[in-house]
Amino acid sequence: MSRTRFSPKLHIRRGDLVKVLSGEDRGKTGRVLRVFPKKQTAIVEGVGIIKKRVRKSQRYPQGGVVEMERPIHVSKLQVIDPSTGKPTRIGRRLENGKWVRYAKKSGKTL
Repeated sequence: MSRTRFSPKLHIRRGDLVKVLSGEDRGKTGRVLRVFPKKQTAIVEGVGIIKKRVRKSQRYPQGGVVEMERPIHVSKLQVIDPSTGKPTRIGRRLENGKWVRYAKKSGKTL
């Protein structure tokens, strides 16, 4: 991936319900917690769990081994259509002078 000055527009946003298409967590669904547009990755709740060793700190007073989600590339994620409950591709269209995302299967705006 080449380094560019702008961050690309992604098809997912924080709060979207997504399904994992490939990898060890294939088929799992979860809500997007964070999106990193420059790296084209996202953190999905309950998906891609890793064990990380952490030192004692204010955030982790006990220290030790902590389970946390790792970022997943956005190409492995597909947004779930809220009306049908199935994975769908995302399109963009102009509505009332504003760009909105819509589900390609049902045609409804997200």
